[in-house]
Amino acid sequence: MCLQQPAVFYNMVFDWPAQHWTAKHLSEVLHGKQIRFRMGTKSSDTAPQFETTCNYVEATLEEFLSWNCHQSSISGAFRDYDHSKFWAYADYKYFVSLFEDKTDIFQDVIWSDFGFPGRNGQESTLWIGSLGAHTPCHLDTYGCNLVFQVQGRKRWHLFPPEDTPFLYPTRIPYEESSVFSKINVVNPDLKRFPQFRKARRHMVTLSPGQVLFVPRHWWHYVESIDPVTVSINSWIELEEDHQARVEEAITRMLVCALKTAENPHNTRAWLNPTELEETSHEVNCHYLNGAISAFFNHYGTSEVVETQALRTNREYTIKEELNVHNHMEVEQIGSHNLSSETVKQEAASPFGLDLVPVIPSSQEPSSARGGIFENDGEEFVSKNGKSFGKLPNTKRQRMMSESENAVVEQVASDRTGALSQTFVSTDDLLDCLVNPQVTRIVAQLLIQGKSV
Repeated sequence: MCLQQPAVFYNMVFDWPAQHWTAKHLSEVLHGKQIRFRMGTKSSDTAPQFETTCNYVEATLEEFLSWNCHQSSISGAFRDYDHSKFWAYADYKYFVSLFEDKTDIFQDVIWSDFGFPGRNGQESTLWIGSLGAHTPCHLDTYGCNLVFQVQGRKRWHLFPPEDTPFLYPTRIPYEESSVFSKINVVNPDLKRFPQFRKARRHMVTLSPGQVLFVPRHWWHYVESIDPVTVSINSWIELEEDHQARVEEAITRMLVCALKTAENPHNTRAWLNPTELEETSHEVNCHYLNGAISAFFNHYGTSEVVETQALRTNREYTIKEELNVHNHMEVEQIGSHNLSSETVKQEAASPFGLDLVPVIPSSQEPSSARGGIFENDGEEFVSKNGKSFGKLPNTKRQRMMSESENAVVEQVASDRTGALSQTFVSTDDLLDCLVNPQVTRIVAQLLIQGKSV
């Protein structure tokens, strides 16, 4: 959990029953079950292919496999999609919904092997795609991510949190806890987005039996590079998520208020299909108050909250200084706060035979074990040549604990007592949003955006 860069685990899942979860096997397990597939085009456009621009079909895995095998007598949901022009992706399939009548299968995934007792398929998501299927470049505002590659290979393009300004972040389309990039990172429009040249791309091809660790706030674009791919992932909750939930609730309130006021009858233009519906201002107020109440319940006193805020501000300041100072200067600024024990821990590398870091694509690894690393699209091959929430509704619901859900319900039904002291009104939020310091930053961002 201390890793600050992506890494690939070996030899962690060889004894998992889920190791054998090929698409063919899953089609037998889920015989006849209708699954929603996102249909995208195999194009070379420089614009990202957001989920709002895709079509969707309801089909079985058997139908998907038949269509994917170029069978000429295709009927049913895929009949209007030429396999040579389209890809299909069954993404964000939560085990709790997909296997609702087969809960024993949860035990086939053993995240407890990674140090999370009791964590299994119940907290997992399944992804099944065809060649070319991909997820637009984005970062998750909550948690970190463990991804187990079961069948086929996927190529991951990763960018560190510090490169966020170079990725041109946007919240439209809106998806709770997902910040998208305006850039198609595999075919970027550098004339329109020149700062992207500064982004430090890390690339890795994840093969069956390997597990990728994606740290908090790392950007990622994921593409299937084999005819059929199957992946299983789990988002791991983090301490920082308490404040992130407050920030997400604010974002939801703003986006819903402004976009529904603009055009209340055209949510498809801005609301990601993973979000069931736009929520009312009243419901969004409840979300915000629930997040703030949960934050105070977790941290307790205002003194602790103030300490958290100071720490967050300091981290933000250091990250900002990275844009104008060299790394050596920044390290000197923070070096006085490091204990000798911390230095010792950082000096001891966690990497070895079974845990390999994902490095920037412009650098060759000292030991590119199994050829999983890439440089500008070319794989590094080892000497031996071997290849090396959201629950059913939203990520907010996935990451929110039972106690926090209870807080939301309590705020929604009764604002008296202790919770009334932390109740946030629309005016409270506006006082912060139209604070001169905030509007100055917003004005700067608008001007920068329009100058692109």
